[in-house]
Amino acid sequence: MATARDDQVEVIRLGRLEVRPREFVAAVDGRALQLTVREFQLLTALARRRDRIVTRQELYTAVWQRPFRSHERSVDVYVKRLRRKLKAALPGSELIHTHYGFGYRLSPSVSQLFHTAATDR
Repeated sequence: MATARDDQVEVIRLGRLEVRPREFVAAVDGRALQLTVREFQLLTALARRRDRIVTRQELYTAVWQRPFRSHERSVDVYVKRLRRKLKAALPGSELIHTHYGFGYRLSPSVSQLFHTAATDR
């Protein structure tokens, strides 16, 4: 993960995707993505945990800043929306990977079918 900090500027790069949390900007090849506030917060939460499986509970708490309820599906809805927008901006790429029973992972690598020590849960 390439993260640069200079005068409070945080830049997270994941291939052609760049996320600037303090500026509320996510861009692909320099073109800003049109994301809602929640989509941007979700992308930032995943990007800050790049290559790690992040639970739905952890994402919900980070983005909505409320206690997670087991029946809550907001994370899944927003992951679906974010995936759609990322696929449109990066055709042929799959950045958000689902790990059933565990959570989601943002990574340019191929999703692993099963949790292993390499997924760093």
